[in-house]
Amino acid sequence: MLVGFVNVARDGGVHAFVLDTCVHAEHQRKGIATALVGRAAELARARGAEWLHVDFEPQLEGFYRGCGFRESAAGVMRFGGEA
Repeated sequence: MLVGFVNVARDGGVHAFVLDTCVHAEHQRKGIATALVGRAAELARARGAEWLHVDFEPQLEGFYRGCGFRESAAGVMRFGGEA
């Protein structure tokens, strides 16, 4: 059974991006997602990334702040639907 995963994408340069951090509902709140993001950060750094980015929903702010992410200025463009 897959318990959790996190994807990391690279831009080919110094930026890496955390995507789709997920832990099965039965295994949440045990530190698994924090460990996955921490390991992803270690690997991104080891492979030459200088920056690790993440976008998240407001309810996940505490989680990602706890993982070491800090606030930054960013922009977003939505295609279709409401703004």
